[in-house]
Amino acid sequence: MPGPEHLTGQSDRVACAVITVSDTRTPESDKSGSLIRERLETAGHTVVSHEIIPDEPILVRDRVIALRDEGKTQAIILTGGTGLAARDSTIEAVSTLLEKSIDGFGELFRMLSYAEIGPAAMLSRAEGGVCGKTLVFSMPGSTGAVRLAMDKLILPELGHMASLVSGA
Repeated sequence: MPGPEHLTGQSDRVACAVITVSDTRTPESDKSGSLIRERLETAGHTVVSHEIIPDEPILVRDRVIALRDEGKTQAIILTGGTGLAARDSTIEAVSTLLEKSIDGFGELFRMLSYAEIGPAAMLSRAEGGVCGKTLVFSMPGSTGAVRLAMDKLILPELGHMASLVSGA
């Protein structure tokens, strides 16, 4: 099991894209996307794109592919559209793009969520993986879910993961 030494050689500044998947959010009401952006910038990372996309699988999928192919983004962080409602399709849109799954992200997210919200955590369809040389994380749209995922899981390992994926 790796100790803190596994973080040597990690990227200090990761270029990130933030995508809020929602049919109702506006730039003014996008609290979760704004929270992701704030957390990333506070940690010293760069947000190269921050946008809201309707919960349409083809639009979400096409945007992830475009960001990956542009080559300017090392990590894409999506919030919203991960529930069980008929319009929630982020996981379905993104999961087929992932060449490698980061199973521990979803597993740990649900474990930590369970400690906070109980059995409703099983409804949290958070997932992470690698698409080309780009990290992709999808998480629920609530600010509580974003805070948990960013503070406890993504930010502590983002630089290390980006270095591994880039081959540095």
